[in-house]
Amino acid sequence: MIEANELHKRFGSVTAVEGVTFRAPDGVITGLLGPNGAGKTTVLRIVSGLVLPDRGWTAIDGIDPHREPARARSKLGSLPDARGLYGRLTARENVRYFGKLCGLDGAPLERRIDDLFELLELGPLRDRAVLGFSQGERMKVAIARAVIHDPENVILDEPTNGLDVLSTRSLRLFIRELKARGRTVVFSSHVMQEVAALCDVVVVMSAGRVVACGTTDELRARTGEGSLEDAFVALTSHVREPDLGEVTA
Repeated sequence: MIEANELHKRFGSVTAVEGVTFRAPDGVITGLLGPNGAGKTTVLRIVSGLVLPDRGWTAIDGIDPHREPARARSKLGSLPDARGLYGRLTARENVRYFGKLCGLDGAPLERRIDDLFELLELGPLRDRAVLGFSQGERMKVAIARAVIHDPENVILDEPTNGLDVLSTRSLRLFIRELKARGRTVVFSSHVMQEVAALCDVVVVMSAGRVVACGTTDELRARTGEGSLEDAFVALTSHVREPDLGEVTA
């Protein structure tokens, strides 16, 4: 389970996150939905232990990632917005390197890589350098690297951005497989179709705040709108947007 409670974060004079609270339980895909600049990435960086909140707390299976980062990292697989693959290494070498950083080695590590590559349809590319990969292929390698240690909790920050239809479909299947295995999945996006297709619970963010939370049906019922897109517009149209400057999320 991933928990965030009353998170606040300012960068200079800019308020990026203001009082964000949500809970992402096991075996559920929880979506963070919001426009660019809503604060989604900042929240996920705080939850991952990469950014320290000014106020509030977060927990990964009850572990504070800021006080016990090593324990929290062992429970968490995170795909940030910066992919950071080594272009001269093969797909297998990239994933193996991260697996060893997580304490895996030998035959168990190689079997885990093979299993992930099969799930992500990366088998034919496993021994090719990622420098020449398409964006979708690189994304799949980044996801395999993020979950090589089989974490109970997975954070995916806009993983389908810029992907073609086939790559998006493959990633959707993989995310659903994580859910089927009882993993906690937090999925960030500003694409309505992705959220509607994947997420069991949607946390709607705007201007650094949570403005609504519920299933897509609950959000539509709350606003009286027939689609998630129209419900989203209704929920966020009244929210004051701050000057975000150089802060992106």
